[in-house]
Amino acid sequence: MQRLGLSQNLQQKLSPQQIQFIKLLQVPTAELENRIEEEMEINPALEEGPQEEIDETPETPESETEGDAPDTPETETTPEGEVDIKDYLEDDDYATFKSQRENEDDEDHELPIPMGTSLHESLLSQLGFLGLDDRQLAIGKQLVGSIESDGYIRRDLDAIVNDLAFSQNIETNLAEVEGILKKIQAFDPGGIGARNLQECLLLQLERMDDGQDVDVIVAKRIIKECYEEFTRKHFPKILKKLDLDDEDYIKDAIELIVKLNPKPGGEVTSGMVKNQYVIP
Repeated sequence: MQRLGLSQNLQQKLSPQQIQFIKLLQVPTAELENRIEEEMEINPALEEGPQEEIDETPETPESETEGDAPDTPETETTPEGEVDIKDYLEDDDYATFKSQRENEDDEDHELPIPMGTSLHESLLSQLGFLGLDDRQLAIGKQLVGSIESDGYIRRDLDAIVNDLAFSQNIETNLAEVEGILKKIQAFDPGGIGARNLQECLLLQLERMDDGQDVDVIVAKRIIKECYEEFTRKHFPKILKKLDLDDEDYIKDAIELIVKLNPKPGGEVTSGMVKNQYVIP
């Protein structure tokens, strides 16, 4: 039986530059000078830096120094050509090594990509909550599949009836298909499953109608009774046809209509864009 385990190990590794410094520390001074001279002959880009002059103080007799001169701390001098251990323990070496490890860790992380829900997936999900039988569910799926990306169903219902008969061997009629379509038109977003713009606007106004809002009532009458005049912006004809005395009713209703969504399917498809978020 295979088992999976998780363990953590802490390892310390020296960078190539640190290894080279340690090797140099093991080389005697004379041999180190020879190696430096050979390297300068091979690499013409190297130049010998100015040598620092060390002041040599003459030795004084013990009788003159005892008790007279204060104690001075002994200073460690590095012979010429030798490398001090502090030279390769600088913060830059650790910073470089650390930045390389961080870059490697960053490459292993995958950025999350949020996924949206397509229009048909959203409609099929809502269709599953209606409690339809297998026959009605098959008709509903056929209708959902006929809805285009902007939310309209432009295929003739008679053609959908024929599609069900030939492709799925389901005998149905226009009334049954229209009944299921009415249920789909109650889905979100508002106006989905409309067969034209007029029906799309009416579906959205029906959801807003509580029986008391005058603007909604007038807007529904405009779309039902004066749709052609509305598309041509013949507002005086609308006012006369609806037998309204106050023009403000027409203006308020038209302002409400122009705020409706003519392409309800775009609300869902716009959420399908993938966005990348960077993990700090």
